[in-house]
Amino acid sequence: MNSIEIKATQHRIQQVFSDFAFTIPLYQRPYAWTTEQAGELLEDLITSLGDSKEPIDDVNPYFLGSIVLIKEKEDKPDAQVVDGQQRLTTLTILLAVMRTLLQPPHAYALTKLLEESDPFDDSVNRYRLILAKRDADFFKQYIQDENGISKLKDLSSAALSDSRKNIKENALLFLNKLCNLSNEERLRLAHFVIKRCFLVVVSTLDLDSAYQIFSVLNDRGLDLSLSDILKAEVIGKIADCEKEAYAKKWDDIQEDLGRERFQYLFTHIRMIYRKSKAKESILKEFRLYVQPTNNPKNFIDEILCPYANSYFDINKVNYRHHQCAEKINQLFGWLKQLDNSDWIPPAILYLSQQYNNPDELLRFFTALERLAAGIIIQRVNINERIERYGKLLLAIESEANLYAEDSPLQLTIEERRNIIKVLNDDLYLIQKIRLFVLLRLDAALSDGEATYEFTTISVEHVLPQNPASDSVWVSSFTDREREKYVHCLGNLVLLSRRKNSEAKNYDFQKKKEKYFTTKTGVSPFALTTQVLQQNEWTPAVIERRQQNLIDVLKEVWRL
Repeated sequence: MNSIEIKATQHRIQQVFSDFAFTIPLYQRPYAWTTEQAGELLEDLITSLGDSKEPIDDVNPYFLGSIVLIKEKEDKPDAQVVDGQQRLTTLTILLAVMRTLLQPPHAYALTKLLEESDPFDDSVNRYRLILAKRDADFFKQYIQDENGISKLKDLSSAALSDSRKNIKENALLFLNKLCNLSNEERLRLAHFVIKRCFLVVVSTLDLDSAYQIFSVLNDRGLDLSLSDILKAEVIGKIADCEKEAYAKKWDDIQEDLGRERFQYLFTHIRMIYRKSKAKESILKEFRLYVQPTNNPKNFIDEILCPYANSYFDINKVNYRHHQCAEKINQLFGWLKQLDNSDWIPPAILYLSQQYNNPDELLRFFTALERLAAGIIIQRVNINERIERYGKLLLAIESEANLYAEDSPLQLTIEERRNIIKVLNDDLYLIQKIRLFVLLRLDAALSDGEATYEFTTISVEHVLPQNPASDSVWVSSFTDREREKYVHCLGNLVLLSRRKNSEAKNYDFQKKKEKYFTTKTGVSPFALTTQVLQQNEWTPAVIERRQQNLIDVLKEVWRL
C-alpha cells in the first residue's frame, strides 16, 4: 500500500487566490457565516492593520487559520475544499467588495485574484472559487462578476435561501463598513489582506486522508460540526450520479430546521439508537451505533428525512391532520415548556412511526407530557432521566404495551405520591417548575382555550413574602400561617407583566384593583380571576384553593 503524502504550507492570500482553483463539493454544508462572523473578521483585519503609516511589508502578519484540500494533481491548480469554504467564500466576498471601491489598476489586480483569464482567449474565464451547484450561479452573478455587488442592494431577501441571504448580507456589510474608510485606508487594507494575511493550506491526494484531517480538526474545536463531518462521510459513499440529489435532501433538511437544531437532530438520533447517555464523543457513538455509511441512501431516506420531519413538527408545533391535530400540537407546546430536551428522542421516534394515526398519537403524547412533567416536578437528575427515556425508546421499538402499569411511559404509584407532595409544598421556591405548573393549571381551568403570547409572565404572591410591620397582612396571618402558606400553590397567581416591588405592601383589595387586573379591569389568567372573585384572603381561603388546584392537577396528570 502506497503511503499518502500530506502537505501543509503557509500561503499569502495573494498566493491562495493565484495558485489554486477551488471547488466546493456537493456534500459540503451551504455557506453559513452570518454578519456576526463576517463582521468580526473585518474588524480583526482593520485592527491588526492599525493606523500607522509603516510600509505594508513591515506590518505584523495576520493568520487566518487553515484550509484542507484534496489536490489530486500537484501540477494543476484544481482543488476540492474539504474544510475552509466559509473563510474562502467570505474572503472572496471581501475581495469583490474592495474591487468595487478601488480604482484601476488596483481593481484590476483584485479581479485577477477572483478569476483566472486568458488575455488571448476571451472564452477562457474561470473563477478562483466555485461554490456548490445550489449557490454557484448566484455567487457568480452577484459577487464575482464585476458589476454584481451593485445589484445586491435591490435584491429582496424574502425569497433567498439562508446561504444566499448570508452572502448578500455579508457583502452589504463589507460595503457599508468600507465606504466609511477613506480611499487611502481602503487601498492600504487591500494591500494588507492580499500581502500580509496568511492561510495554512493542508493538501493531500487521497480522499480518505482529507476526511481524516477534517475529523481531527473538528475534534480540536475548529469551526466544523458533527453534521458537516457526517455529511462528508455519508454523501461521499453515494455514487457520483446520485450525490447531488442526496446532498440537496441533506441541505433542505438543514435549511428547514436551522443549523443549530440540525445539530441537535443528530444527538437525538444517536439517543434513539444508543438508548443511554453518551460515554464517548457523539460523533464516535453515532458512527458506531447508527452506522450511517453502511447504507448511506437508506440512512437519508429512511432515518434522517422522517426523523427530521417529526422533529420539525414538534419544534414548530405543526402536526397536521384532520383529526386531533390541535390537541396534539397543544401537547407539543407544553412539552417545549420543559427545562430539558431529553423527551425529544422518544417523541421523534413515535411520531415518525405513527404519523398517520392521530388517535394513537394523542394517547401517547398525553402520556408523554404527563411523564415528562412528573419527571421535572420531582427534579429527577439527568442520568435517571436519560435512563428512563432509554427504556421508553426500547419499549416503543419492541412494540410493548406502553399503557401497562409497569411501562416506562407510566408514572408509578410512588412517583405520583412524590409529585403531589412537591405540589403541596413551597412550590414558589422551585424556580424551574413553578411557572410551568401554574401555566398548565391555568390552561386546565380555561378548558384548554387559554393562549399565552405575553412577552413577560411572572408569578406573584397574594399574601406577600415580607409584608410591612404595619400591614393588614400581619394582623390577618400569624407568623406560622404566613410561613406555611406564603409560597404554596394556593397563594400564587400569574401576571402578564413584571413584578412591582411596591405592590407587596398593598392590602388585598388594593392589590386586586391596582395590581392583579389589567387596564380593562380584568385578568387574562383564570388563576388570577379566581382570586379577584374573593372578598377576603385568609388562611381558610388559601387552604380551600390549594386543595381545589391540586385536585385539578390530579385530574390533568392522572395522579
